[in-house]
Amino acid sequence: MVGFAAFMEVLDTSIANVSLAHIGGSLSASQDEATWVLTSYLVANAIILPMTGWLANSIGRRRYYILSIILFTLASVLCGLAPSLPVLIAARILQGLAGGALQPVSQAILADAFPPEKRGASMAIYGMAIVCGPAIGPPLGGFITDSYSWHWIFLVNAPIGLLLAFAAMRLVHDSPAQLEAQRRRREEPFSVDYFGFALIAIGMGAMQVMFDKGQQEDWFDSAFIRGCLTVCVAALATLVWWELRHPHPIINLRLFRNRNFVAANVLIFGVGVVMFGAIVLLPQFAQSVLGYSAMDAGLVMSPGSLLLILLMPLGARLAAKLDPRLMVCLGFVSTGIAMIVSAHYMSASASQGQMVMLRCLQSFGMAFLMVPINVLAYVGLPPTEGGNAAALINLMRNIGSSVGISLAVTWLARGMQLHQSQLVDRVSVLDPAYQQTMAAMNGSFDTVSAQAVIAGQVAQQAALLSYADDFYFFGAVALLIAPLIWMSKRPPAGAVAPPPEAH
Repeated sequence: MVGFAAFMEVLDTSIANVSLAHIGGSLSASQDEATWVLTSYLVANAIILPMTGWLANSIGRRRYYILSIILFTLASVLCGLAPSLPVLIAARILQGLAGGALQPVSQAILADAFPPEKRGASMAIYGMAIVCGPAIGPPLGGFITDSYSWHWIFLVNAPIGLLLAFAAMRLVHDSPAQLEAQRRRREEPFSVDYFGFALIAIGMGAMQVMFDKGQQEDWFDSAFIRGCLTVCVAALATLVWWELRHPHPIINLRLFRNRNFVAANVLIFGVGVVMFGAIVLLPQFAQSVLGYSAMDAGLVMSPGSLLLILLMPLGARLAAKLDPRLMVCLGFVSTGIAMIVSAHYMSASASQGQMVMLRCLQSFGMAFLMVPINVLAYVGLPPTEGGNAAALINLMRNIGSSVGISLAVTWLARGMQLHQSQLVDRVSVLDPAYQQTMAAMNGSFDTVSAQAVIAGQVAQQAALLSYADDFYFFGAVALLIAPLIWMSKRPPAGAVAPPPEAH
């Protein structure tokens, strides 16, 4: 149940992607204006995510979790019924603020529900939700929009959210450590770090807008993007200075004194970069180069998601028997090799079976990363800091995903321009191959049409080279990150255990 709440929130980060044209047309908005439906949600999510640990400790994790589900459900209904774009954006902001709690609080609840020696099982459940949601979102959104209307990509959350809220009221309880932390907090004078709140909102908001709008605004050639970067750096640098001196900080940055926690955050950032970069590239390649529909592109991704679901419990079991650091290292190496293999298969004649194989290869390594990294993050931390740890590690993964998506989209566009320019320079009317091709087509086309066909072939080859470059890059990132796991200490015996046998 807890894992499904996280899945519902992650799904909503991507389910609207393929429906923007329908939303814009229905609400009389341009394509650029409609993209704020995505940006507003991501910005609100980024702002609230680092605060979730503090909020859970302040009002109670169970109470905060149930309230977040209810608000997320209400916001989803408001999104589906929105009569105009401003109303939809406002509802998406509320949805992002409510949904931002579902990932880290779900993770913290699962971590507390199991003793340390069985925590690997809970992280496997959580990992399934996190890695499958982004892959399923676009094809599901496309199916709902094509079969019904864009309103239902939001309204479908209503019955699910109500069931989850009811189940949470019956099944979720605060741990003894949480109850003790709440008791101590009630005995202390209530103090709110308003300045810290403001710095988080400004810094994280500016960062997410920069990542989301960077390619559209031509990155640092734009004064707007340079301004976002300046505001982001200034606000977050001030936030670090302020939080380390505040008696009741919103973000407990002192957790980074723990070497394993630092390593886990660096590694989960890398997972976000590589995983989400690949999630963007493969379906986009299938649609733009191979001519797949959004539904067919989603079907290419689905077997990989299923493989992840099947392999994550195995990853938890192996992590209990082997050094988890070895598991993480091999997971990154496997993922890096899969990305390099994917680059070799970037062909306009690639079959659907080959695309499915590539996605499964990419998923194989990822299945052995999420569980050990998330378990590693909690080793040596006091139980009362579980919420803060979950908030920070989810924040780092989300920042990594934003970086990965931005790099994939930007380098793909820039690479196409570069490769097309280089290929055009090599096409000469004096080249015998060019003359032979023109002569062969002149029987069916006039000269202008024949040149247009050649130009299309050049553009296609430029796209293929650009996709290959991106996969080579993400493969290199995965291979370079792999050795960093050895900066952490090996978790003590019993810190990771296999999931319980099914009965």
